[in-house]
Amino acid sequence: MDILRSLPIGLYLEQPITWLHRLDPRIKLFGLLTFLLSPIQANELWRIAIAVLLIVLTLASQIPMRIWKQQMGILLLLAFMTFAIATISPDGFNATVQPRRQIPEVNVNMTADKAQLSPPLTIKLPQPTAYSYVIWKAGNITITRRSRELGVRVCTLIFTYLYAPTLFLLVTAPEEITAAIAAIFSPLKFFKIPVVEIVLTLTLALRFVPLVLEEVQNLGRAMRTRSIDWKKLGFKRTSQIWLILAERLIDNLFIRAEQTASAMQVRGFTSPNTHIVVWNPLKFLLRDKFLLALLVAIWGVRIWLGNEI
Repeated sequence: MDILRSLPIGLYLEQPITWLHRLDPRIKLFGLLTFLLSPIQANELWRIAIAVLLIVLTLASQIPMRIWKQQMGILLLLAFMTFAIATISPDGFNATVQPRRQIPEVNVNMTADKAQLSPPLTIKLPQPTAYSYVIWKAGNITITRRSRELGVRVCTLIFTYLYAPTLFLLVTAPEEITAAIAAIFSPLKFFKIPVVEIVLTLTLALRFVPLVLEEVQNLGRAMRTRSIDWKKLGFKRTSQIWLILAERLIDNLFIRAEQTASAMQVRGFTSPNTHIVVWNPLKFLLRDKFLLALLVAIWGVRIWLGNEI
């Protein structure tokens, strides 16, 4: 199975160019931070709305289905399984509440000579509201409000925190990401913080992710061509083979890193003072300003209605 095609994590989709590709990378970076930060301390409705908004944004972006259907399908399956497990699991509130005062006994039969105490009566008062802590119960399976809240929180956070960065990297080139970060943190140069070096390191790290996947894919193909019968090897020999593969993978990655460093030195890059790093020019268009205002409105709604109760 081709990892780079079936699971394009951290890869940039060059074709087709959608309207998400044409957005300013600073706006996309602010949008990513909105998706990652707004679910913190938010209520259930907001967390679900953020996850649904990610799905709607993917469908409206006109990205080919073959690119995202497997990723989204796996993440949705993982989220629903986590929701089911967390919902039917105990919520942790199993302590029995004891009354602080003794329940008074009710005397029913009183004679003139001697008061005879009867068993205390159980008086059932009507429930003032329709609130019920237990939502559904069948046998040993009990779903409470707390367990449902935990299920919604975990499943939405898993989907949002894994799919939002993937979608961001899918429609944003590494050079655009670094240019946006360099533009946002450019005021830090007055404090003598090496912004260019940090951004360049981030660019190389993003470029290195496909190389790691390619090396893993090549090692997997090499193992399949040898038709190893893992059942006959046993645990000890299988562990030895996996250790050899891990060592080989690390060696190949160090070789790739050395080749990248040699290529930069050949091109004359030693430091930002001797080699000027030219990023892509960034310019806000009308659609970018509209989306920026929309992000501000989303944060306003989040602060007004999305807080956790």
